[in-house]
Amino acid sequence: MKKIAKILAMFAIFALAFSFAGCKSDDSDSSDDDVTISGGSSSGSTEPIPEGFVKIPSASISGTEKWTPESYVFVSGRKLEIASFYMSDHEVTRGEYKAVMGSDPSTASAHDKNGNELTGDDNVKNNPVNKVSWYDSLVYCNTRSIKENLTPCYKINGSTDPSDWKSVPTTKNNSAWDEAKCDFTANGYRLPTEAEWEWAARGGESYTYAGSGNIDEVAWYSNNTNTNGTRDVKTKKANGYGLYDMSGNIYEWCWDWRGSISDGTASSGPASGSSRCLRGGSWYGDDYAARVASRNYDYPGSRENGFGFRLVRHAN
Repeated sequence: MKKIAKILAMFAIFALAFSFAGCKSDDSDSSDDDVTISGGSSSGSTEPIPEGFVKIPSASISGTEKWTPESYVFVSGRKLEIASFYMSDHEVTRGEYKAVMGSDPSTASAHDKNGNELTGDDNVKNNPVNKVSWYDSLVYCNTRSIKENLTPCYKINGSTDPSDWKSVPTTKNNSAWDEAKCDFTANGYRLPTEAEWEWAARGGESYTYAGSGNIDEVAWYSNNTNTNGTRDVKTKKANGYGLYDMSGNIYEWCWDWRGSISDGTASSGPASGSSRCLRGGSWYGDDYAARVASRNYDYPGSRENGFGFRLVRHAN
């Protein structure tokens, strides 16, 4: 009887060990699965980064930092909370703009990275769209958001549907369009605030230009374009966050009104103004304009062949 008991005990031990081995194997298999929850609220879930975008880390700026190079946006005493956001790693291209809007307004000559002039839609599609106003960029953002079943960020005259906004203004300013509201929590496309733009352009680094202290490594500007037009996007070195052409190629519209920045300026910029901010320099701009700290501006209705934009999206 004792021998039988011992044998039964041994069988029990083997069965228990096999059971534990089986559990471990199941856990191992499940850990290999790629599980993402788009738009989910479950703890620990991750949302896939949109194609062509990078995730920019959040920042808590106390206003006591020393910025290299010096910043005219992150000024002494200005406290900012920059939530993490997605930013397109490239400027909106002519091909992308035409796919959404049906036409390409660009007038700047397009060239490849070797300076060869390009013609034809298929060849110029990777050059940044230009000759777009701040108003035009809002229409594009909401139109693309709606096409992709995202929640539009911008509202004009109480509507988020650009078809309700009537014709895009051709004047320097338009009172109704200048009163546009932005829902920064919507998951659609929008322009970056000036603070978001500069935070992203710096890329966690301390370079004069976005990604380097040597402008020719990262920027298309007057000295290396001979002021003859734009270049294909993403043909220069990226900055620390994986963003291309934050210096040079095309000026990029930002959401903010142009105005003096003080310690009390809101995170979305001055409350009012007559011009909107442009950042980054362009193919005809000089090295000074291409600095990560340089600020520029123009009327929101202005259309120049050096003006384009870059998209961001809410990431939380």
